[in-house]
Amino acid sequence: MAGPLWLIAFLLIPDQFANRNGRRFADLASRSAIAVLLLGMLAMAGRLTAGPLAVEVITAGPVGIDVYFDTLSAIMLLLVSFLGAVVLRYSVNYLAGDPQQGRFIKWLCVTTGSVLTLIISGNLLMFTLAWVATSMSLHQLLMFYPDRPGALLAARKKFLISRLGDACLAAALIVTWKCFGTWKFTGMFAAAEGLRAQGGDSALWLSGLSVLLVAGALLKSAQFPFHSWLPDTMETPTPVSALMHAGIINAGGFLVVRLSPIIAGSPAALNALALVGAFTALFASMIMLTQTSVKRSLAYSTIAQMGFMMLQCGLGAFALAVLHLVAHSLYKAHAFLTSGSIVSMSRSSWVPSERPAAHPLILAGTLAAAMVLTLVIGTLFGLSLKSGGGVLLLGAVFMMALAYLLWNLWASSHRASLAGWGLLVGAGTATAYFALHAVFDKLLASSLMTCNPERSPLEYGVMALVTLLFMAVLILQAQLPGWSATRLGRSFYVHASQGFYLGTLANRLTLAVFSKAAGRK
Repeated sequence: MAGPLWLIAFLLIPDQFANRNGRRFADLASRSAIAVLLLGMLAMAGRLTAGPLAVEVITAGPVGIDVYFDTLSAIMLLLVSFLGAVVLRYSVNYLAGDPQQGRFIKWLCVTTGSVLTLIISGNLLMFTLAWVATSMSLHQLLMFYPDRPGALLAARKKFLISRLGDACLAAALIVTWKCFGTWKFTGMFAAAEGLRAQGGDSALWLSGLSVLLVAGALLKSAQFPFHSWLPDTMETPTPVSALMHAGIINAGGFLVVRLSPIIAGSPAALNALALVGAFTALFASMIMLTQTSVKRSLAYSTIAQMGFMMLQCGLGAFALAVLHLVAHSLYKAHAFLTSGSIVSMSRSSWVPSERPAAHPLILAGTLAAAMVLTLVIGTLFGLSLKSGGGVLLLGAVFMMALAYLLWNLWASSHRASLAGWGLLVGAGTATAYFALHAVFDKLLASSLMTCNPERSPLEYGVMALVTLLFMAVLILQAQLPGWSATRLGRSFYVHASQGFYLGTLANRLTLAVFSKAAGRK
């Protein structure tokens, strides 16, 4: 608890003092973040040797400060503290000489500390307060350049959507008290299964609680149709983008995984996660292909990745969702912090020749090769037809991604030697995927709900539809070079590059809300 509180304590430092001592203040903050990272590493070591920890720091009736530290908390604490240390160290030079550097560093510390507090929270009230604090401190960072109309509009749009998410969690607090009479996670998890077995009103209240939690998570993670704020926040400094896309945006997924013992018992909540997540992943992936800005393309990539993580949670693959969260966070932080070097990198890199549209037989061949690799290596790690529909669906999606990788390697040169290397790379990728999945399953076995819910015929139909949609996107990507020359392809490109105008609609609604608020003043 000391690490998060130390970073949040930077809130007490006046802006004038921080700005006047900008460079020295930034160095102090960077060293503080490194110290917090070292504490996170010690906490991880303690978790591996001493087991999970649930501590009541301060208790006053139903309100208290509780720490709930298990393997999930340890992984997330280490991840966020590492990202915070990297981003703060990067910011020391990035904003060197800026008269507002101190204020920026201050709010960056408070935001990181709020996320760390959220991770170790031991009760839903403390979790909600940290959730709101994260959003409000991020708002200060998004408003760092208030004279930029685009930055101001994006921050206001994010502010409205975040308040909807806060309302969902506030309502969840009320329903939680109605169901359990406590906000402590340990008490909630212990009582959830018994209340669900009772049926009747208890099961109905639990289902309503799960839906509220899922709604809050979807709003926090920029899921369709509340996604357009994320690509519009690109006018904020790069360190904010890195922390936001690599850490803060994952709060919705962490909420679902942390409260999986509650949510896993609600088919309605799981189906909502799967459907909204799958559609968001596919929708954002298509738009990402049409973006000409590196940062906007990365932003739509984040939306798609968050959608896929929600799909994983909706299918009950919570350990795989945590693996996805960790991998995506590290990749996206690196991508944003190096985005300024992309021009010089592209000049010195090898550029493949222009690819034609994929011949159907070549695409079928790469798909067959990917299927063989996935089935053979997956079988070695325990994948079978009895693994459950969710696991098989995710395996099918991985197979299609592997097919696209193999097709890219073949289409770039049409050399049999490169295709052979591609098969070796594909085999290595499949082995790493299934091995890491097994490792995270083992690590998180005591922290996460084991979920393989019974599926109705309708739900299996929905899962089949999701699989077909992913297949359609694979074909679209492979055939895009040929279709882009057609009239229909050019028209689709124009509309997709604008996000099908959902962002424009959201901007108008935001302007209308704030115009009315200004009018009342």
